[in-house]
Amino acid sequence: MRKLKWLLVLCFSVSLCGPAFAQSQARPLPKDAKVIEDLSAPPQVRDSKEPKDKPEPTVTTRKDAGVTISEYRIRGKLYQQKVQPESGPAYYLIDEKGDGKFARVDGPDLKFAVPMWVLLEW
Repeated sequence: MRKLKWLLVLCFSVSLCGPAFAQSQARPLPKDAKVIEDLSAPPQVRDSKEPKDKPEPTVTTRKDAGVTISEYRIRGKLYQQKVQPESGPAYYLIDEKGDGKFARVDGPDLKFAVPMWVLLEW
């Protein structure tokens, strides 16, 4: 039993030394190999996940009867309004479904908001 144990330890040790011996032998370089002196960064590549025409929101601010209203539009479609009265906290009117009906949201939105993206539009 003792001899079997030492034999297994020896076999295990030899198997661990094999990769070290394999790494010590370097392959010769090809004769047509060139040394690269300038290792500059590759050119910037645009992320393929980003849309090509990423729309930026257009913000229009106007004053009506002591209230400042900021309208947020993407591609000309109104999707959010920020209403700031002269006295009191600001609140938001948000078009959640895109049907033109705005829901009032006071302060930071504490309710659970489900992500809603427009996948196709024509």
